[in-house]
Amino acid sequence: MYPANITRDEAAARSAVVRTHSYQVTIDLSGGADVGDYDSTTQFVSTSTIRFISRAGSTEVNLIADKLIYAQLDSQPLDTDALRDHKIHLNLAEGEHELTVTALCRFSRTGEGLHRFVDPVDGRIYCYTQLETADARRVYACFEQPDLKATFELTAITPDDWTVLSNSVAVEPELVSSGFARWDFAPTPPISTYITALIAGSFHTVTDTYEGKAGRIPLTLACRQSLVPYLDSERLLSVTKAGFEVFAEAFGMALPFADYAQVFVPEFNAGAMENAGCVTIRDEYLYRSRVTSAAYETRDNTILHELAHMWFGDLVTMTWWDDLWLNESFAEFASHFAQEQIRQATGVGDDPWATFTNARKNWAYRQDQLPSTHPVAADMVDLEAVELNFDGITYAKGASVLRQLVAFVGQDAFLAGVRTYFTKHAWGNTQLSDLLSALTESSGRDLSFFAEEWLQAAGVNTIRAEFELDEAGHFTRFALRQTAPELWPTLRHHRLAIGLYNEVDGRLVLTSRVETDIAGELTEIPELVGMARGALVLPNDGDLTYAKIRLDADSLHTLVTSIDKLDSALSRALCWGAAWDMCRDAELTAADYVTIALSGVGVETDLTAVQAVLGQCRTAIDHYAPSATRLELNDRFVVGLARLLKDAEPGSDHQLSFVRALASAARSETVAAVLQAWLDGDEVPSGLSMDTDLRWHLVTHLSRLGAIGAEQIAAELARDNTARGAERAAGARAASPLAELKAEAWQLALDEDTPNETQFQICANFWQCDQEATLVGYFTAYQDVTEAISAGRDGWADRSSAIRQHVLGLLFPRTLMTQERLAAFDAWLAGVQLSDATSRQVLERRDDAERALRCQWAAEVALVAHPVAEALSVAEVPAVVEVAPVAEAQPVAEAQSVAEPVVEEPPVAEPVTEEPPVTEPVAEPVSEVPPMDEPITVETPLAELFEAPAEDSSTSSGN
Repeated sequence: MYPANITRDEAAARSAVVRTHSYQVTIDLSGGADVGDYDSTTQFVSTSTIRFISRAGSTEVNLIADKLIYAQLDSQPLDTDALRDHKIHLNLAEGEHELTVTALCRFSRTGEGLHRFVDPVDGRIYCYTQLETADARRVYACFEQPDLKATFELTAITPDDWTVLSNSVAVEPELVSSGFARWDFAPTPPISTYITALIAGSFHTVTDTYEGKAGRIPLTLACRQSLVPYLDSERLLSVTKAGFEVFAEAFGMALPFADYAQVFVPEFNAGAMENAGCVTIRDEYLYRSRVTSAAYETRDNTILHELAHMWFGDLVTMTWWDDLWLNESFAEFASHFAQEQIRQATGVGDDPWATFTNARKNWAYRQDQLPSTHPVAADMVDLEAVELNFDGITYAKGASVLRQLVAFVGQDAFLAGVRTYFTKHAWGNTQLSDLLSALTESSGRDLSFFAEEWLQAAGVNTIRAEFELDEAGHFTRFALRQTAPELWPTLRHHRLAIGLYNEVDGRLVLTSRVETDIAGELTEIPELVGMARGALVLPNDGDLTYAKIRLDADSLHTLVTSIDKLDSALSRALCWGAAWDMCRDAELTAADYVTIALSGVGVETDLTAVQAVLGQCRTAIDHYAPSATRLELNDRFVVGLARLLKDAEPGSDHQLSFVRALASAARSETVAAVLQAWLDGDEVPSGLSMDTDLRWHLVTHLSRLGAIGAEQIAAELARDNTARGAERAAGARAASPLAELKAEAWQLALDEDTPNETQFQICANFWQCDQEATLVGYFTAYQDVTEAISAGRDGWADRSSAIRQHVLGLLFPRTLMTQERLAAFDAWLAGVQLSDATSRQVLERRDDAERALRCQWAAEVALVAHPVAEALSVAEVPAVVEVAPVAEAQPVAEAQSVAEPVVEEPPVAEPVTEEPPVTEPVAEPVSEVPPMDEPITVETPLAELFEAPAEDSSTSSGN
């Protein structure tokens, strides 16, 4: 149960009764409010005055508080028992009303509401709000739904040496008593509760001013005092200003708010949050160690994503969370669009749409193939559903669909429609129909079919080429076949291109391209008849549509042998994606995917692709390879990484990526000894910075191997006695195979006092391969805590949504799954009644486990059929393989709306995840790695493979 759930029907009923005008909110963080005794380190006092108009009837105001101190409606006091079930119940006469509520509220330690953080480095205090989806009511009494917009006039009382920021222009404080000051901010334009903000603490600030197409805008950057050395304000402000220029031109209007602050905050659950004019960003984005260009590019994209929200979401807001995609899909699309525009203007940076394809789009494809898939415009019946729908469909699939819409109607018509939409609905609320009306008007095209196929139907199509050739290798027939999964059978209209690639002067380049529309199961493409086939036939060239693609056998052979020769980063991204889709669908073995990866990753110039492919190799080896061949395949991967590392340019992004991948791949004592030597400063590859974050990466994997214990982790924490260090230490302890450390980690993961980011690190590192003896007992422990979360027992009913998602998602026993255990898990599922939200998250992880077993089974079949492994060894194996039946493995009904989510990973989110990107030279191909069937022998000491090349080495860089 979502804490204090609000349903869509309840919100609609309240909107029929109430219209809000204004809020005056005072947050007292002084600890001296005259309300009796309270603990100022865990509680604060909030007073909210709401002016609104209503019809006659009953309604309620939302408030999650420790105590209602005082409430008054139209000068008449209310009984304190008016607060029930986190609501103040009101009986209203028709007309204007004024409600004042004073409450004792609680600081958060889980990243929701008003989060309070004490920096262990210097003891300074930092507070920030995170109110999406419905946590404004943890800070002040309010009508908690997006369509009841109002102006907000915020006052804060804090220590007089603090920095205080909100949604309006920064103000000078007024002293109210010894050591304390009052900050009175001007009223905002009409905005929703979830994007109001309060930032208060010992923040360091940098200010600047933007003047350009978006207006004259005061700019602020803020961070903790201990992170000031890592605040690269010049780049952050440069990206922000460039984004202002792009969006003001594209959207046809200036920034809707009077100023713009970006505040880097600790223990943040997402990548960032689009509070109106006052964005909060996780402060891991202030890099304290060496990172690759991909990390900077990701951060740039996050900055632009939140800036786009000032229009998409803050100026024009969805009526209810069904249209969350109107916020997130548009911001996702707009951030990549802006990066592309900036790249065209400056000539600097990687192709942002290639980056999108390599990372974000794969997130969407995975999400869209889970049993819980849902339409982009999802059915959000309540807040529980909303919390789970901050996912790859709402973000990346939605952005892909918008890119397809641009291909259909043209960019000019699309942007014209967007401008009309903003002008007509400024400061209001909208639904899908409002946007489609504006785009239909600007394009002159009937888009009803588009909404039905792309926004209101779930699932992903697969497209493959079918063709016939004459003796000279020219097409005598060419068609594209479209298929859809049985449960989601929509065959869509696609605007796409087919690219033909040939080798020219040692490079694989585009020689012919046809852009066309397809629909239905089979579409003939007569424009290609008579053209030479070429070495690579690439459906969806340019990645205009959202669909999985399948390469024909000859094209796949070209991919295996020549991906390093392919000139276009976006074309390579499509090929990487096609290979990974085939691997996930049991049509390409993990061994073959690793072969493809090692053949091309060393010369891949897009660092996002490098890191994505290396991470996918890890998944392929650990989960998709048969257990009997897993160790040998991992050894081959380690040898390949060692060779790539040896050839990488000292100090390059590729070098750092290969080192991190190598640590993650370590399984043997030999490799562990190399990692330990690096940690000790011995034989470190030339140019490699053994900095704080890389040290923690090595420490975590040495702990995973049992090569170090709690004492060594504690010593590393003493070197890095920061909040981030404590979080990483908790993760390293959780990774250990030692029974006592696993037990400690499990308890901390479930403990309500564990801070959110610490809990995330523990959950993310708990399950490790090759630790079955220690982990087997937690198989049923996961089932027990799942039942408790579902039933709301043991305090779980009031726990943070993020905390529950970490437990249900990350603590799923993924490394233990065999067909026998999956059958046992299904028997348990059949015997319990789980809530919709709990069931959804569990079934998603169960689906991952079933997919992994299907891939293992297919690879075993291929090995029996073809003892000598070759590329495409599973090409003839059916994509669907029988495994144990799943209990209730049907798609989650839209009516139940059991939704899903930086981060990251972030996303986030992933939730998730950057110096100025530069155009990088293409490296020479790496040396060939041994095929799967060849015994792996390392005749020279492994450590020699890790030595950096000599300074005068002629080996080209992968960077």
